[in-house]
Amino acid sequence: MSTEPIVGAASWHIHPEAQALTRHLARAIVRMADAAITARGAFHLVLAGGNTPRAVYAALVSRGRRWDAWHLYHGDERCLPPQNPQRNSRMAESVWLQHVPIPRAQIHDIPAEMGAEAAAATYATILPPQRFDLVLLGIGEDGHTASLFPGQQWGLDPTTPAVLAVHNAPKAPAERVSLSAWRLQQSREIFFIAAGSGKRDALAAWRRGEEIPAARVGVGATVWLDAAAWPET
Repeated sequence: MSTEPIVGAASWHIHPEAQALTRHLARAIVRMADAAITARGAFHLVLAGGNTPRAVYAALVSRGRRWDAWHLYHGDERCLPPQNPQRNSRMAESVWLQHVPIPRAQIHDIPAEMGAEAAAATYATILPPQRFDLVLLGIGEDGHTASLFPGQQWGLDPTTPAVLAVHNAPKAPAERVSLSAWRLQQSREIFFIAAGSGKRDALAAWRRGEEIPAARVGVGATVWLDAAAWPET
């Protein structure tokens, strides 16, 4: 594993392949959870959606501990029925949460089935008043993160809502809910996860300092990636 400072005050942890990335990232999350619980009695974690974090969540089943102090939130959600397999909450539940004893009251799903506007307003009342301990995020091939897409509102200004209703997203489904950029940044640590050659162009844009959502949210973040995702130029 190597760590290299790079454009945008981020640091990049590059692993030889996806399995090593999963293993080291799961260990880092558990270490952060232990430290937060020891220091403050709780671990407040925001989950990334999509396919990339699936293996990391599965690895946490056997590595995690002190589950009664974990409090989970989602960075974004698709406006679909709760049991739809495309829901981020459903993915996390199936590979991780149904296998560990985190109290149900401490797993805060976005009620996206209510529709984007109502769900965003409701979820804003659920978020904790303090900073998160850790925010996990992915990066799309177009540079989006959570459901903050190029050319749309990202919520960088802290006077904007903490949770945004997203309409006309360029990826289906078009209706989504996302934490705003400024609220995602209210965290002690931010980890991005990227795996596979499909992420190279977006990461190269980040390195060049281009104005993409991931780079704007990820100032000071740590980017965890495998060698296949690393843009050589």
